[in-house]
Amino acid sequence: MYLLDTCTLIWLVSNQDALTNNVKKALRINAGNLYISSISAFEIAIKTVKGKIELPLSPDEWFKEAVKHHGIQEVPITSDIACKSVLLPRIHNDPCDRIIMATAILENMFIITKDGIFSEYPDILISFNV
Repeated sequence: MYLLDTCTLIWLVSNQDALTNNVKKALRINAGNLYISSISAFEIAIKTVKGKIELPLSPDEWFKEAVKHHGIQEVPITSDIACKSVLLPRIHNDPCDRIIMATAILENMFIITKDGIFSEYPDILISFNV
């Protein structure tokens, strides 16, 4: 099972040239086993409000359409995930990324990310760096 980080989802939908050929192949081969944390919807909405990304739809509509179109399953933020994210070593300070990492650990998923800091956590399974 593969958990996409927020940037991976954005690039999958909007800029596939930003993804390596290995990542594109893995996404195709593993269709049906792709997941995204609910926190990514939050992060996309924040990036939109701050003007860091432009979307053709409202953030909530864009997120729903993106996961539906690509057959990605959403993983909700549970209390276990929330608590685990806080208990992770203080290597990475981004709360959204910490929730993504906690999700991957608790759900035993590989993360597809460009963020090199993820690999500094011994319990994180990184499949591909984007």
